[in-house]
Amino acid sequence: MTQATPLSTSGVLSPPKSVAIPVASQRLIAIDALRGFVMVIMLLDHVRETIFLHHQVSDPMAALTTDPALFFTRISSMLCAPVFVFLTGLSAWLYGQNHTKKEVSAFLIKRGAFLMLLELFVVGIAWSGNLIPHTFWLQVIWAIGLCMIVLSSLIYLPRKAQIALGLVIVCGHNLLDGIKLDASSPFFVPWAMLHQRDVIHLGGDLIAKTTYPILPWIGVMLLGYAMGPWYAKGSDAVKRQKNLIVLGIGLVIGFVLLRALNVYGDKPWFITDEPVRTVMSFLALTKYPPSLLFLMPTIGVGLILLSVFEKAGEGPGLKQLAILGGAPMFFYLLHLFVLKAFYLSGVAIWGLNQGAFFGVSVLWPVWVMWLVMIVPLYFPARWFSNLKKRRKDLAFLRYL
Repeated sequence: MTQATPLSTSGVLSPPKSVAIPVASQRLIAIDALRGFVMVIMLLDHVRETIFLHHQVSDPMAALTTDPALFFTRISSMLCAPVFVFLTGLSAWLYGQNHTKKEVSAFLIKRGAFLMLLELFVVGIAWSGNLIPHTFWLQVIWAIGLCMIVLSSLIYLPRKAQIALGLVIVCGHNLLDGIKLDASSPFFVPWAMLHQRDVIHLGGDLIAKTTYPILPWIGVMLLGYAMGPWYAKGSDAVKRQKNLIVLGIGLVIGFVLLRALNVYGDKPWFITDEPVRTVMSFLALTKYPPSLLFLMPTIGVGLILLSVFEKAGEGPGLKQLAILGGAPMFFYLLHLFVLKAFYLSGVAIWGLNQGAFFGVSVLWPVWVMWLVMIVPLYFPARWFSNLKKRRKDLAFLRYL
């Protein structure tokens, strides 16, 4: 079960957008447009989770046995979580443009706690359909919330220290992969939260699964925050766009070189008799927790897209993507409940036609359903985005 969610630049954790579109707010529109873009990609992955669940993709993905079409459909969502988490850090810095650090810290704590509760009692129901859960999936919403609470303290560090700490975490956490604790250890629960994907027994039949261990995500969010000065009011847009391109391309090239060496950053890749499976092996990266090699190309591509979107301004499609990025939590919850309603309707009409699951037997209907859903989901998201802009008096809207 995989998920991803954004935190909006135009709503939560964002300064008010400038009235003058051409330069000042173009940088913010680009951030929302990127968030909207990865939300659209996320929808494809969640459609796959809904009607192709009987062909579940393992993690790490099995390059030798997974159907290539399914593999590359699944891998298309790699961009989502790293970009969401990175932009959350950047948006926190932007929020600080008009607030004191104390106010930013307090908001991060409140927002983070809200997200953690949302994961437990709303998102979990949307995924499982069970009003009384027996398993608490501590997934991406939980991870973002907990990382925000950690970030609430790290924002007080000097910027150079933030960059250094973020790089140490992102680049060095794979050195900890060999540390495995069992439930008898007093450090098992915090370690399962930080780095070891595992099951925590809560008593009785209740369990929690740490699907998204947070240590590397803390580093990603911190680096996003530390990049904030590139987006300061009055900053040189041309220089920023160039820096984003250079850094983004550098991360992608660095990934290719480090991955080719096959010495660090993820599980080894291998050469097979089938070129496509060799490529699949090269690209089969670990997401839970995200390896260094998983984060390098995904964040790199995200930075390149930030530059491209800012240069494009309000070009065709970008305005619509920015609207989706302006109502991220609403879109996220809406699409989960719509998918669950569709799944339950399918079960009621056609039954469990794929063993223990309802679904389709081939992959192409997944893509068709994804394309069909984008427009109907866009309109309520646009309505809610406009509502947030109109009703500044309704403070609770900032959290959705």
